[in-house]
Amino acid sequence: MRLFLHYLIMLGSSYVTSTYGPNQRAQMTGDILLGGLFPIHFGVASKDQDLAARPESTQCVRFNFRGFRWLQAMVFAIEEINSSSNLLPNITLGYRIFDTCNTVSKALEATLSFVAQNKIDSLNLDEFCNCTDHIPSTIAVVGAAGSAVSTAVANLLGLFYIPQISYASSSRLLSNKNQYKSFMRTIPTDEYQATGMADIIEYFQWNWVIAVASDDDYGRPGIEKFEKEMEERDICIHLNELISQYFEDHEIRALADRIENSTAKVIVVFAGGPDIEPLIKEMVRRNITDRTWLASEAWASSSLIAKPEYLDVVGGTIGFALKAGHIPGFREFLQQVQPKKDSHNEFVREFWEETFNCYLKDSPRLQESENGSTSFRPLCTGEEDITSVETPYLDYTHLRISYNAYVAVYSIAQALQDIFTCTPGHGLFANNSCADIKKIEAWQVLKQLRHLNYTNSMGEKMHFDESADLVANYTIINWQRSTEDGSVIFEEVGYYNIHAKRGAKLSVDKTKILWNGYSREVPFSNCSEDCEPGTRKGIIDSMPTCCFECTECSDGEYSNHRDASVCTKCPNNSWSNENHTFCFLKEIEFLSWTEPFGIALAICAVVGVVLTAFVMGVFVRFRNTPIVKATNRELSYVLLFSLICCFSSSLIFIGEPQDWTCRLRQPAFGISFVLCISCILVKTNRVLLVFEAKIPTSLHRKWWGLNLQFLLVFLFTFVQVMICVVWLYNAPPSSYRNHDIDEIIFITCNEGSVMGLGFLIGYTCLLAAICFFFAFKSRKLPENFTEAKFITFSMLIFFIVWISFIPAYFSTYGKFVSAVEVIAILASSFGLLACIFFNKVYIILFKPSRNTIEEVRCSTAAHAFKVAAKATLKHNAASRKKSGSIGGSTASTPSSSISLKTNGNNCDETSGKHRPRVSFGSGTVTLSLSFEESRRSSLM
Repeated sequence: MRLFLHYLIMLGSSYVTSTYGPNQRAQMTGDILLGGLFPIHFGVASKDQDLAARPESTQCVRFNFRGFRWLQAMVFAIEEINSSSNLLPNITLGYRIFDTCNTVSKALEATLSFVAQNKIDSLNLDEFCNCTDHIPSTIAVVGAAGSAVSTAVANLLGLFYIPQISYASSSRLLSNKNQYKSFMRTIPTDEYQATGMADIIEYFQWNWVIAVASDDDYGRPGIEKFEKEMEERDICIHLNELISQYFEDHEIRALADRIENSTAKVIVVFAGGPDIEPLIKEMVRRNITDRTWLASEAWASSSLIAKPEYLDVVGGTIGFALKAGHIPGFREFLQQVQPKKDSHNEFVREFWEETFNCYLKDSPRLQESENGSTSFRPLCTGEEDITSVETPYLDYTHLRISYNAYVAVYSIAQALQDIFTCTPGHGLFANNSCADIKKIEAWQVLKQLRHLNYTNSMGEKMHFDESADLVANYTIINWQRSTEDGSVIFEEVGYYNIHAKRGAKLSVDKTKILWNGYSREVPFSNCSEDCEPGTRKGIIDSMPTCCFECTECSDGEYSNHRDASVCTKCPNNSWSNENHTFCFLKEIEFLSWTEPFGIALAICAVVGVVLTAFVMGVFVRFRNTPIVKATNRELSYVLLFSLICCFSSSLIFIGEPQDWTCRLRQPAFGISFVLCISCILVKTNRVLLVFEAKIPTSLHRKWWGLNLQFLLVFLFTFVQVMICVVWLYNAPPSSYRNHDIDEIIFITCNEGSVMGLGFLIGYTCLLAAICFFFAFKSRKLPENFTEAKFITFSMLIFFIVWISFIPAYFSTYGKFVSAVEVIAILASSFGLLACIFFNKVYIILFKPSRNTIEEVRCSTAAHAFKVAAKATLKHNAASRKKSGSIGGSTASTPSSSISLKTNGNNCDETSGKHRPRVSFGSGTVTLSLSFEESRRSSLM
């Protein structure tokens, strides 16, 4: 049994070390072995396996010159390290490099050779055989290129903790260290590239694009991140399509149909060159030249697409390319390649045949050509001049992926150097121990790589971040046609700095860009035309947000740039112009001293003050005349003073409202009017009580003396003062700028409390109502004495004015509020002044004959006579009614006489049968009244 097991192990060992893995490879032995995975071919030939015979390995097709250059960069780096006396002295690096053919199956086939070799070493076969001549374990793998390929490889290498450093796989899924434990890379993740592409679209103000992604682990995560970035920027994706190099022709045509029919003019592509090539060919066949392509780094400089015959369609492409690096001596190394010199690199022979379109002697492809399976080619010697042909292999002007492969090799070498120079007690392993460089294992190299931090020969700091990604930036390139030979050139037009602040990452020089290969004008790729200034985007039902209609900004709003999403509201002190493109300062309005209306009101107020002062002067000048005395001159003075205050208070309502004027004007007006109404009320009530008192007694004279009259005036006014104090304390008025009116700012007074204003006006109206009541009752008193009828009329004017004021006050706005109140104050003040005083002033100045004691006494006597006659008639009527009820005579001739003693002279003599007769004696006036009443046949 033991012999049988020994036989199986030796058989397996022999098989693995000699035959396992793809037959075509680049291989060189060394003390430490590095693996490499490169896409030397773009794909594999499609071949149906009917399983009628043993399945054969699929054949790789379409030689990739750029992929071969990447391989050469790894070989150059290893040879350079082996030649160095400072880096890994006395240690030789070897390599085993396989072709992935840009497919997962071929990559896994190659990866199994790395894994199998490491597994055999882990079996510890020394007790069974002498294995000193076997190939050493692969301690690290450089590759692969595509993200989908690297994902499959990483799953397998991660099982054995073999470090894998990719030079071109940018899928953000590979940053998941829980799933891809040993994966590292020298290229930025698509997390940044997707954001950069969205920034490009936002920069050129596009909002309607097409997204195309390869149907693999590179395209799907990249376009998913791109979609999220577009949503954050409110940019719409019209079409979102997947593509693959293995699509059938009808699938490619259907995709081209959807792109051709789309109104979006910008196409964002997350795919590799082989995947996008079929679509580009179809677009070229249809001559669709009005599209702008935005290329991810996977095809931004692809030799498959960057061909002169495709440039009419892809000219003007904006691409995200990796930052170019410089590899000293690499140019000469590429030119020295020859099939005879590079026998360890089996890919050189095919490269030579594809470059010169020939066959080398003893080439297997020559035999296929003789059998008719391939096209005829001439023989070549292998010593042709490589510099005499034009090939992407020699395009070393912008080394991007090649430089990443170069950096990956140097990163592994630096990790090995750190292990080689490790001092015991300062290592990264258990108990700070160091690994043995002679017995190095893959997991130890992985540990060292995670802590790598060094400066390369170019002075660049190299380290892997927490996601095992090497930090780098992007270069923005523009595809243009060379004026010399018509070839494609990649013009650098900007860069994308991953580590810059948001908003400062992208830098583009638009003057260098040629759109569609010839135009300097930025293409338009929006669902709707840009909205002009003064309008905004309006939503269209059932359409994406990027499709809109232009709606004019509302009044008070503006937009001063094209394609505005919203209109900006003008500041409170501004208003939008007619076109809604800017805001201008509103006109400030208030009841000004300089405007005609304000001047007219001020003149009226001044005229009122002057007239009132004139009346007061007349009353003072003629203070000892009977009319002035009869009108209670002391209260008249107070009344006239209050009217001056009323007229003056209206002036406070004119001019720009300030806080102090707002707090002063309503109390001044209210207190002035209450003082005025109080004087009229006290005067009217006193006269009414005196004349209607049947027996004037000393009690009346005592209680209605001058002191009591002033006390009542003070008390009535004090109530109004207290109302104003409470109002000003709780809610004081203040100046207020009213911005609610279009184009105008009205500076008004905010009354603070409408209730306070209501109490102030209400109390004034209450006193006026009481005054009106007493004036109405006293309207038949001697008119020369109180002018009761005129007081009644003045109160009617007062009520009409202030009842009209209330709705007018609450229905007007701005300066007209103050104007309405000024008009009300002036109208009521003039009404009081005219009705109460103008008649008396007229008599004093123009009818002095009526301003005598006799006139006053006659008026008083006449009033007394009327009262007595009324009382007598009432008494006689009552007597007749009583006599009739007890059966008295049906007719009587009553007579009555009333005598009243007074001093004076004869004021009037009248005659007539039924007219009263008034005669004056020395100090005595006798009034006699006689009348007859005819008999009536019946009683009423």
